[in-house]
Amino acid sequence: MNYFLPIIAVLLSFLLIIIAKPKNKEHFKLLLAFSGAFLLALTMFELFPSVYAGSNPKTVGLFVMLGILLQIFLEFFSKGAEHGHVHLDREKSSFPWLLFLSLSIHSFLEGFPVEHHGHILYGILVHKVPIAIILSIFLLDSKIPLSKAIFFIALFSLMTPFGSYIAANFEWVTRYYTEINGLVIGVFLHISTVILFESSEGHKFNLRKLIVIILGITIAYLL
Repeated sequence: MNYFLPIIAVLLSFLLIIIAKPKNKEHFKLLLAFSGAFLLALTMFELFPSVYAGSNPKTVGLFVMLGILLQIFLEFFSKGAEHGHVHLDREKSSFPWLLFLSLSIHSFLEGFPVEHHGHILYGILVHKVPIAIILSIFLLDSKIPLSKAIFFIALFSLMTPFGSYIAANFEWVTRYYTEINGLVIGVFLHISTVILFESSEGHKFNLRKLIVIILGITIAYLL
């Protein structure tokens, strides 16, 4: 299930957009806010304690910071698609390779902690659904042929399970468990906090978003 659920989540999101054809991404802001809070809370409750247990705190902190910097670098190419923004030219019909590669690296890294932290899979799934929906809206509204859009989504859906497979079957991952998970934590921290900051809409108070954020944190704590 660790391998299949991320694939199903992305493919079903794409299918939903093909069938429902929503044009307004505003409807998904609450889901994005929930996913950001849920992923951030699971990172704090599940991943942080494990990497700091018996490890050099400074080494852990270094790799967390490297993960944050890596995600900032990836967003130069993805234009923020990991947290619900796709700022690319809709008139282009060529395959968006830079977007695909940056999202694939992000998704590949997401799969590593799943092997030892089952609950983090739920955070990844909740994060993937709104991103896959917004990405699907962009692909289907652009000049990119449907066959290329399906190819993009299908390959994208495989990246997280591929990361989980590598983590489960390669000894070097166990050897560098602390460093890799520190990197992933940095990626998660950047993504989830950006989602939460952007969901504030000019720092205006929004009761609905506050409720879903609290709900996301509470569910993560209870898992």
